[in-house]
Parts: sequence; C-alpha cells; structure tokens
Amino acid sequence: MGQEEGPLSLTEISSSEYESEAKSSTGSVLSTHQSQPTPPPHTPSSPSSSPSPLYDMSQPDYPTIIRQLQEQVAALTGQLGQQQGGRGGRRIAEETKVAKPQIFDETPSKVSGFVGACRIYIKTRLREVSVEAQINWVLFFVQGGSADIWKENVLEELETGEIEFESIGEFLAEIKREFGGGDEESVKVAELKKIEQGERTMEEFVQDFKRTARGSGYEGRPLVEEFKRGINGGIRRKLMEAENPPASIEQWYRRATALDRNWRESRKEEERLRGRKETTGGAPKQEQKLNMP
Repeated sequence: MGQEEGPLSLTEISSSEYESEAKSSTGSVLSTHQSQPTPPPHTPSSPSSSPSPLYDMSQPDYPTIIRQLQEQVAALTGQLGQQQGGRGGRRIAEETKVAKPQIFDETPSKVSGFVGACRIYIKTRLREVSVEAQINWVLFFVQGGSADIWKENVLEELETGEIEFESIGEFLAEIKREFGGGDEESVKVAELKKIEQGERTMEEFVQDFKRTARGSGYEGRPLVEEFKRGINGGIRRKLMEAENPPASIEQWYRRATALDRNWRESRKEEERLRGRKETTGGAPKQEQKLNMP
C-alpha cells in the first residue's frame, strides 16, 4: 500500500512556484495560467487608415506662431507704405537740416547767394506748399534800404492781382533782375579784387574766393594773380620762393592750404611748450614768434 502524501512544506511550495514562473518565461504555459485570456497581438495600422493625431495644446507650435506674426507685420507694413507713400519724401525733407538764407539788404553782390539759398531751402523744405506761401517766405528775408520799399510794392501788387507768378523760380528771377545791378560780372570782379584772407584760415578763404570768382569771368593766370594778392604775405612769399612754386590755381589752393595748416599747428605747439616752461618755473627764453602770415 502506498504511503499517504503529507502536506507540502513551505520550501516545496516556493520551489514549485519558482519552476512555474521559469517555465512561463521560456514559453511553457502552466495549466493555472491557461485559463487567463491572452490579449490579441498589436498590429500597427497603415498610415492611410489611421486618424490624424490630436494637437497637443500643452506644447505651443512656436515656429508656426512666429511665421504668422511675421506675415501679419509684413502685411501691415505694406498697407502703411501705400497710405504714406506720397509723404515719404516730405518726411525725409523734414529730417534734413538746411540753412535758411541770410537777410538780403539789396546789396548787388549778395543777390546770387541769396537766390541760391532760397532755391535750396524751398526745394528741400517747402516743396509742397503753394507758390504764394513760398513767395511770402522769401519776402520775409528781404529787409533794409530800398529793398523794403520794393517788398511793399510787390505785396500790394500781389494782393490786387496786378502781378502773378506761376512758380517760385519766376519770382526769384525777378529778384535777380531787380537787384543784380545790371552787370553781375562787373560786380563779381569788383568784389574779387577786394577779397583778402585776413585772420581766416586758408580753407575758409579758399571757399570764399571760389564763390566770389564764380561768375566773374576770371580764369587761368588772372585768377591766380587775384588769389596771390588775397592771401597773407608770409604764405605768398613761402610759395613763391619754393623750389617748385605752384602754377595752376588748383595747385595754389592745395599748397597754400597745407602751408597755412602746418603753420597754425606749429604755432599751437610753440604756445604749448612755452606755457609748459612757465609752469615748471624755468626762466622763459626769448623765442622768435611765428609770424609767417
């Protein structure tokens, strides 16, 4: 007769469960686990049949947002440009600093400069105003002597309609005819023969000389002679005594300007050194002054 089997010990139970788990991990299924249903295998669906994934609101699409904002800014900029396209030139003109003309007191030699300054300012800042407003603006700078009488007559004739100017250019030409002295070239020559450098730098004198010479009819040797007469004597002697003295008017402009600049810088340096000796307590020596001009 067989012996009765006693209850399993804890050690045997644990060993049995361990064997069951080991077998199930290698593909063997115990009877106790066969009763549990096995989930069907997951087969990926084709891309065409799968629905589009939902948009994750927790992750903003920054590239798309930036692109949309850029498109909106571009559209608004285009609309603003169409609305203000006609005012672009005016805005630039308002930001440009242009000098106003000086008061014109009927002096014949100043009429060309006055008319030129008025043309530049009106073209830059007053282009869009009426011709009447432009004329009144020019008349504001006409003051002194017989110019005041002429201005009053012009204002009265404009109010009564006796005279009418279709453009500001026509009015400026009238000023030139009225105060030009009849012979502008003779006026320029007379002014050119009186101009001198004095205390001005050579750069300043050259610019003034060029402006005065324009319209005088002087060129070549006569123009060089007037320039030599107008500059300071020290600079004139230095250039005339040079090994290769300047010949053309452009050479005189360039070399006289360089010599004048060097002399002024040398004088500043001498004054600085002289002041340095006085502050250190040394006895100042009697130094030769630089009085080339």
